[in-house]
Amino acid sequence: MDVLTRKERLCGITAILTNNPSRLYPLSHFSELFGAAKSTLSEDVAIIKEAFERLQLGEIEVLMGASGGIKYIPRMDKQSKDEIVGEIVEKLSNSSRILPGGFIYTADIFLTPRYVDKMAQILWGFFYKTNPDFVITVEAKGIPLAMAVARLFDKPLVVARKESKMTEGSVVTLNYLSGSSKRLQTMSLSKRAVKEGQRALVIDDFIAGGGTLRAIFEMMKEFSITVVGCGVAIATKNPSKKRVENYKSIITLEEINEEMSFIKASSNILE
Repeated sequence: MDVLTRKERLCGITAILTNNPSRLYPLSHFSELFGAAKSTLSEDVAIIKEAFERLQLGEIEVLMGASGGIKYIPRMDKQSKDEIVGEIVEKLSNSSRILPGGFIYTADIFLTPRYVDKMAQILWGFFYKTNPDFVITVEAKGIPLAMAVARLFDKPLVVARKESKMTEGSVVTLNYLSGSSKRLQTMSLSKRAVKEGQRALVIDDFIAGGGTLRAIFEMMKEFSITVVGCGVAIATKNPSKKRVENYKSIITLEEINEEMSFIKASSNILE
């Protein structure tokens, strides 16, 4: 590779770090990649770090020592959180989303990359100190959001299935009562997906009664895995007592009135 200018190195380092959040890169990685001295690269990183702080684009963390390096921390400022959550709340409050039986249509929101990525950043901010070994969700609508959160942690995603598949090998299966539909359902998890003693972060798109999330907690007990946190994008206000405790949510769905064609949602972003 030809010798790169500082501008080119700055662009390259920034792209690598932001495309791989939470992944630690030793300076030697960039030294070999760009053919530059570590002292020169330290100056480059200092420039990037200052720019990110001034523009509130997240943080560049520098860890010293033999096992140190640099990584991108995808922290979001309060104004950016308020703006994106406010936009989602406005969309959710549209009465045309009400479905028969008092349910609400949310599939488009959880399939829009911009919304999913921003909600993932917020959830990451809730749990970034928990150091999970993997992120877990249950199929299907929660998968895009959980995958985005897993990416920010640089950890794998594990998906509990409603029906086991031959391609997953032997599985552990349990029955549970869904909090929203009040129906008995099945959840399966491949024995190859996780290991005893690991730490799990539970992420899902929605919580009403909490039956599905409770089932994930019980599944983790079967594998002797510690749940370090539980986060959802949307939580219903009622019932106020869920089947899981200490979960964190981004948005509260306060009321759905099918007869009056009325929806009320609010943000839970306080800090």
